[in-house]
Amino acid sequence: MRQILVSGLALCLAACAASPTATPPIALKPAATMPEAKPGGVWTHGGMIAAANPLAVEAGLEILRAGGSAVDAAIAVQTALGLVEPQSSGIGGGSFMLHYDAETGDVVAYDGREVAPAAATDRLFLDDAGNPLPFWTAVKSGRSQGVPGAVAMLHMAWEEHGKLPWSRSFQPAIKLASDGFMISPRLNGVATQLKRITEPGPDVMSYLMDSTGTPLPAGTLLKNAAYADTLTQIANQGPKAFYEGPIAADIVARSGQAPMPGTLSLEDLKAYKPNKLEPICRAYRARKVCGMGPPSSGGIGVMATLGILENFDMGATGPNDPLGWHRFIEAQRLAYVDRDTYVADDRYVAVPIAGLLDATYLKSRAALISDSATMKSVEPGEPPGAVKRGRDATGNVFGTTHFVIVDQRGNVVSMTTTVESLFGSQRMVRGFFLNNQLTDFSFRNVDANGEPIANAPAGGKKPRSSMAPTIVFDKDGHFELAVGSPGGNAIIAYVAKAMVGMLDWNMSPQDAVALPNIVARSSPVALDRTRASPELIKGLEALGQTFRDGGGAEGSGLHVVRLTPQGLVGGADPRREGVARKP
Repeated sequence: MRQILVSGLALCLAACAASPTATPPIALKPAATMPEAKPGGVWTHGGMIAAANPLAVEAGLEILRAGGSAVDAAIAVQTALGLVEPQSSGIGGGSFMLHYDAETGDVVAYDGREVAPAAATDRLFLDDAGNPLPFWTAVKSGRSQGVPGAVAMLHMAWEEHGKLPWSRSFQPAIKLASDGFMISPRLNGVATQLKRITEPGPDVMSYLMDSTGTPLPAGTLLKNAAYADTLTQIANQGPKAFYEGPIAADIVARSGQAPMPGTLSLEDLKAYKPNKLEPICRAYRARKVCGMGPPSSGGIGVMATLGILENFDMGATGPNDPLGWHRFIEAQRLAYVDRDTYVADDRYVAVPIAGLLDATYLKSRAALISDSATMKSVEPGEPPGAVKRGRDATGNVFGTTHFVIVDQRGNVVSMTTTVESLFGSQRMVRGFFLNNQLTDFSFRNVDANGEPIANAPAGGKKPRSSMAPTIVFDKDGHFELAVGSPGGNAIIAYVAKAMVGMLDWNMSPQDAVALPNIVARSSPVALDRTRASPELIKGLEALGQTFRDGGGAEGSGLHVVRLTPQGLVGGADPRREGVARKP
């Protein structure tokens, strides 16, 4: 099976000079306690889809019922979500997919992350005086668009795992766009929320608001003939229809308009190539956890958090015990500060993956955690193989969506997909919104001490992501669950929370995703007070934790499918409108 195996003895032996082609050499040794993923054998459990909107779930189920694979269904789910949940994802954005092949036991990571235009520089989001632009100014500018990667990535995965014709999976979304769909309460609520945060861009105003600037109410029938036409062209002609020709020309033209025109070019779009990568896999309490590596920090962040927690008996605490949550918060703080310091696009920066996930190193980080008090300060560690970097200056935005698909053959897709912020850059082309993914770069290129920041912008570079599509295998190497979430850099906290809930606290997928969101990237800690009991909060405060209200405009959108002795069981985050259903 193709994978990266990380153990306590695996060290990054050398760091390379930062360059667009350099990757740090890593010596890896399999962990003795980690099971090898195995073929699923005769699959008798049917299929299931968990996603953030019932219409998108039904689009995917239609494809599964027609004999499609998990990847075929992923195309249907993504194209439908881009219509009914345009604030979160779409063909104008990018994606990461983890795929498990039940016949071979193979796990593959597909990278559809956006890339910066070739002409981008490390001053991308600095004003003439060298100061960072205001966030929403940058978002709505022409500078924020990266080359979209979702369409190309899905096609790459389909070429290897598709069972139906490429065009078949586009039909549910084409019909939905042509016939129209009812604006959901959540879509109306996000449009309303956006107006309270910033002045919506003109394309959002014309698409989702009436002549007075009031968001169209839930229940309004919304048709999108332009999107139906775009999907029809991609369905009939393949990705070339998107990356070359009139659609590409319109993407470039819209990105090049004021304010602050970007440098995205036709050459940038034509040159885009998705990547097929090795997933990062690590043992956690006799299970095998597989996730995304760079340019995403999600897999590293989740596995570092779990690797720290593995030094504690989390099973002895439980979801109502402040001590377990205290350890979870402190582990997050340690994982986040390392993630912020060392992880970026590893084609440009040496990322010490093995060192960050080294069991001995994580044990030393866990030793900093006290069961009776909160750490007064948290500094980056010195993982084996690391090169000193500046402290990150990247903010957080709540966008994105995640879905999980298990088909009737036992193949699995765990896919996180995004246009970055709410409605991306708020610039629409041919019925879909363009991403603002480049604002995932650090706006500053050096920190206060003059140290270069790993996630600074550069031409052709991919902004660091926190997307963390994850697949877990049981002690015998068989598929157990797939999970992921939206939520900006809070994704790491959300996914780790759900995994602790299921794997340590023996909770059902639905109960685990519904647990309070507690995100400890900064201080005070962000807390979803509506789902945390007063007793839990009081107990954490007694240990020195301080909180601020957290959740953002979208917050989490965890979706899970887990194989249990009773069959497939799903979980859909109650903070969104998602469902988990079988064909």
